[in-house]
Amino acid sequence: MTTPAPATQLLHAARELTRLGLNKGSSGNAGIRLADGLLVTPSGVPAEQLSENSMVYMQWDGTPEPGKKPSSEWRMHRDILHARPEVNVIVHCHSMFATTIACLGRDVPPFHYMIAVAGGDNIRCAPYALFGTQELSDSALPALQERKACLLAHHGMLALGQDVAQALAIAVEVEDLCQQYWRLLQLGEPPLLSAEQMQQVQAQFKGYGQWRR
Repeated sequence: MTTPAPATQLLHAARELTRLGLNKGSSGNAGIRLADGLLVTPSGVPAEQLSENSMVYMQWDGTPEPGKKPSSEWRMHRDILHARPEVNVIVHCHSMFATTIACLGRDVPPFHYMIAVAGGDNIRCAPYALFGTQELSDSALPALQERKACLLAHHGMLALGQDVAQALAIAVEVEDLCQQYWRLLQLGEPPLLSAEQMQQVQAQFKGYGQWRR
């Protein structure tokens, strides 16, 4: 099967984020690695109005193709792709429950074993920084160390993948986990799995389904 062109993949990612309810209107964005740079969604365009031609090619130095305005969060995409050679796709969501927990400035602890889909024993929340700034990108990178997802304080969520399918699957799982965590917080602080138990989960995940990638 022929792999779809990067612009086609990115259009699919942007539309799926909206269809899945992870983004609304023109919120959120996505980016994909190219051999000589990256492709990102444009600034302020709702998913239903996007086309393959809408996507913005950017050089690694941050120069966009002429006549196009990339997402204000292009720095996060560039810097994450530069720092994480195993990552090819990044999706950024303002989904309801991930954003709710992010507005509390909380990491999501190991209340459920599926926290491991993000790559560790918690989902970190990066400190707040103004959207569209280098400071925000600098804040996100440590939160993503050895992780496939993080929250951004008072902002939203990032999910990373080797491809669009994996990035979207992780975003969906993180949103579900944040909803579960929010519901548990209505009853108080939930009991947590131990570091040893989460290590066992991580070992099990190495051979489990699509997460083995």
